Amino acid sequence: MTDSEFELLDALYFTVSFDCLIKELDFSEEVLVNELIALIQKAWVKCLDKVNEEEIVDIMEIKRNFNAYNFLASKEGLLAHNSR
Repeated sequence: MTDSEFELLDALYFTVSFDCLIKELDFSEEVLVNELIALIQKAWVKCLDKVNEEEIVDIMEIKRNFNAYNFLASKEGLLAHNSR
């Protein structure tokens, strides 16, 4: 696990919007999107619709509308984060 993955997972113990993440973390927007996508593909992070909290799994959709979603560490992500 990289330092940036660890830092991002540390911020995702609770559901957090993209806007809050960009304010909280010292990542550029591009880096944050790339890190989120990588963690979603590892199944360490869930992308959730803000309205009905359904999980979004379409990576292209997430890339197009990343600021419209909330993010949350998955059980697997939390286990990886805590075992570091």
